[in-house]
Amino acid sequence: MNFIEFNDVTFTYPPVDGDTDADGNAIVPRPVFEHFTATLPGGFVSLVGPNGSGKSTFMLLASGRLVSESGKVLLMGKDISAMTGEAKNMYASVIYQNMEFETQDKVADLLSQVFSCGTHQGKKTGILDGTKSLLDETIDVFELSAVLSHTLTGISKGEIQRVLLAFSILYGSVSIFMDEPLFAMEYAQKEKALSYLREYCKKTGTTIYISMHELDLTKRFAEKVLLFYPNRDMSFGTPDEVLTDADLEKAYGVPVAMLKKGEEYTLRDLNETSKSISDMNRLLDEKEKASH
Repeated sequence: MNFIEFNDVTFTYPPVDGDTDADGNAIVPRPVFEHFTATLPGGFVSLVGPNGSGKSTFMLLASGRLVSESGKVLLMGKDISAMTGEAKNMYASVIYQNMEFETQDKVADLLSQVFSCGTHQGKKTGILDGTKSLLDETIDVFELSAVLSHTLTGISKGEIQRVLLAFSILYGSVSIFMDEPLFAMEYAQKEKALSYLREYCKKTGTTIYISMHELDLTKRFAEKVLLFYPNRDMSFGTPDEVLTDADLEKAYGVPVAMLKKGEEYTLRDLNETSKSISDMNRLLDEKEKASH
């Protein structure tokens, strides 16, 4: 059975009040999808493509968080947008950048609540070696021990994203849609998270659709890739089949060498920043020891 089905789907965002062009005319948004039809399988799938190509809208429609103007979106054969909140969450969880929370509960309490209220009911063991509960395993994998006593408003963006990844695993939905979930995380943490998510997907049968900008990580960890082009065409297949130089240049509109250099620069920048922070922390530790 196809996991996701788009049947003749049209979707357009509503106009923004006061949004006008250079002549003062109201800007009428163009459809993001127009009579769009596609069928896609489950698994561990990476969504790749330039900003504005429809990745986020695709996931919000597939998870029932947006409702199409016409046509139907089915998840596992069910009209996901017609489900009530709790039933919808059981079928599809969604995490994305810059989610806002007003709760003042501690991270430890929130993780326990999500684990006990989801489909796992607080009883599932971890997937790596079976010696820990899934709760303890996700705390280790996503490096959350240091923030358990903090509130979500008292931790960094990267730490919030790691907490959200843990929420998505602990709740136990049939599918998880992740829109740039690795935002603000260190590169080594991204690798560790993706390795775990792929293993979780394999061992539990959970489907994960995840968008991310790092092409090298997609090539290393994704089972399948859905590549978005600016005209809303898409290619689906293995990383080797889809992420060819020709297809990437068609999608991004720049020579593939520029994409690779951009990624290399980002990685070098992250590594240099990480080294600077480590050096600073080492000097502070030495200074503190000397003062005693």
